[in-house]
Amino acid sequence: MRIGVPKEVKNHEYRVALTPAGASVLTGRGHQVLVQTQAGVRIGFSDEAYAAAGAKIVASAGEAWGCELVVKVKEPQPAELGFFREDLVLFTYLHLITCPDVTEGMLSANAVGIAYETVTDGRGGLPLLIPMSEIAGRLSIQMGAWALMLPQGGSGVLLAGIPGVPPGKVVILGGGTVGTHAARAAVGLGADVTLFDVSLPRLRQLEDIFGPSLKTCYAEPDAIGRHVADADLVIGAVLVPGKHSPKLVTRNMLRAMRPGSVFVDVGIDQGGCAETSRPTSHAEPIYVEEGVLHYCVPNMPGAVARTSTLALTQATLPYIAKLADLGWRRALLEDPGLRNGLQVAARGITYRALAEDLRVPFVEPDSLLKPR
Repeated sequence: MRIGVPKEVKNHEYRVALTPAGASVLTGRGHQVLVQTQAGVRIGFSDEAYAAAGAKIVASAGEAWGCELVVKVKEPQPAELGFFREDLVLFTYLHLITCPDVTEGMLSANAVGIAYETVTDGRGGLPLLIPMSEIAGRLSIQMGAWALMLPQGGSGVLLAGIPGVPPGKVVILGGGTVGTHAARAAVGLGADVTLFDVSLPRLRQLEDIFGPSLKTCYAEPDAIGRHVADADLVIGAVLVPGKHSPKLVTRNMLRAMRPGSVFVDVGIDQGGCAETSRPTSHAEPIYVEEGVLHYCVPNMPGAVARTSTLALTQATLPYIAKLADLGWRRALLEDPGLRNGLQVAARGITYRALAEDLRVPFVEPDSLLKPR
């Protein structure tokens, strides 16, 4: 099979969907890998490295997009929508709930869209989302600490504190992968950290992991409001796969915070968990609402693109190989977890949660997977 790897075009997105080592695995299995020139150069993966791995370097995005299977990192951008076609299988982070133009384009073109973010493993986990969630969770504290500094407009709080001065207060909404890694980073700094979740078993697990260095609280609106008002840094780490993030943080809650406090919304890819959230970019990452700095960059892991690319390829490569070896229909028939990634096919929405949020008919994916 011909596998295309286009260069990412999202603002300050330097990740690439496949490392040279990953390309070597696929070419070794008899597949042709077409990598757009300079796709990985900013993070140390040269065209020469891909060529040495057996990949073909192509000059244009159109050549990479012309393959049967296209692998990317981020959802297609406006400049890429013209590459959609009927025989295209696109494997990437799709985030269709916040990308109506991509959804409409894929449906109109009769393309197939398989989303990294809803592929599941045998335990129901999200193996292709976890690596980026780990990175985003750790980065959320790093970027929040940066935004708290006065040159960025923050309140001038040092999260770690010093002897004689208490540490900053961090509130984390969500105890999944993002929240857990945010807690790890914040606790490591020495901050005063409180984490919210709706699962008492998960809160017990986190207390066992972190001990008294982490405070936990059941996520109900009054408690969230009280703790948010007193926080220096709030991390939105809420995810409902394939659906909009619930709006846990109201405008009134943010209004009660001290001016110069910071809100980092890691769930902005799915719409964000605050009423005031809207996507920003690495070029202009911050805006201010109700006196609170908002950091809402959808591609946070792109800031550490080399680490992110290595982690992503390790996770996605077995699935890319399966799609290439078997074809998308047979691969999805044989792997129920990979089948959960199918979101668009045959001009229909094939992921139930997405169809419900979009209020469109759901197409049962099994009905589409019989080999032709």
